[in-house]
Amino acid sequence: MIPPGSTIGILGGGQLGRMLAIAAASMGYRVHSYAPDDEIPGGDVSAEVTRAAYDDFAALDAFAASVDVVTYEFENIDVAAVEHVAGIVPVRPGAAALRVSQDRVTEKEFVTKLGGRPAPFRAVGSLADLAVALAELGAPALLKTRRFGYDGKGQARIETAADAEPAWASIGERPAVLEGLVRFDAEFSVLLARGLDGATRVYATPRNEHANGVLSCSIVPAGDPVKAQAPEAIALARRVADALDYVGLLTLEFFATRDGPVFNEMAPRVHNSGHWTIEGARVSQFENHIRAVCGLPLGDPSLTAPAVRLDNLLGDAVHDWQSILADPHAHLHLYGKSEVKPGRKMGHVTRL
Repeated sequence: MIPPGSTIGILGGGQLGRMLAIAAASMGYRVHSYAPDDEIPGGDVSAEVTRAAYDDFAALDAFAASVDVVTYEFENIDVAAVEHVAGIVPVRPGAAALRVSQDRVTEKEFVTKLGGRPAPFRAVGSLADLAVALAELGAPALLKTRRFGYDGKGQARIETAADAEPAWASIGERPAVLEGLVRFDAEFSVLLARGLDGATRVYATPRNEHANGVLSCSIVPAGDPVKAQAPEAIALARRVADALDYVGLLTLEFFATRDGPVFNEMAPRVHNSGHWTIEGARVSQFENHIRAVCGLPLGDPSLTAPAVRLDNLLGDAVHDWQSILADPHAHLHLYGKSEVKPGRKMGHVTRL
């Protein structure tokens, strides 16, 4: 157990790290954020910040020596860096979750072995592979890089075979996966916290809506058909967490289809579709993640209101802060990012 008063290290300095640091501070912990970026929103609310590359092992050594436990808020971190730090101080969740989630093919194969059902897929290593995969899966289909893609990045839609070559070029001719398109009625996610002792807590299942590949809003209760398919998805999330001996908040995303839940992807971290839990749950996803990595008892994830809605503030929507603050039902969260870009997550608003 890591008691209050200790220091938690966070690899990654984005908005997820920012909200984790706030939760940790409210429980009496200090936070040391580590990230290579010029702008580190998580660092604004941390007791200490190290700005260094993830392959700077001297900096990682100093960082690890200054903290009592380490977690991460971003899955695109070199596994070698996490393993190096884990040789000095506990890292929760462990590197195994990163290895699985960083490679889309590995992730799909892993989930399939546990009884999950991803969309039909084929690994693609060349333009010739892509032609074969398209012949097998048909079009339309989605071509995604195997690694380092999120929020719609590293993806190309293929409507016909003629789109294959430009799609391959658009993702940088990198190792990829071709996914057959899935007809679905809704998208949803499972947010599961797993403690050091293996105990789990599951949040109300949010229904998610996206704009240009970026989450725009999450709603609970999710309603049908998500309500009927959530138990099967939650059972899979528990099997994934147990297989990885996972510690912390784990997220799995799904499509609700006519034939049941289809697995989309997993995130070994707190998740955008769970930001509503700050006000909408008795204990937020951020607090439960901190509780888990510190070996504390997990908190109650139950709802604080009959219904909750989260809306992301993407790009210029951040400038609506005055009207949001005038809404008595709204809870505004801004991430302290200085540069506004179309589709960039600048903040969110939760309404109970």
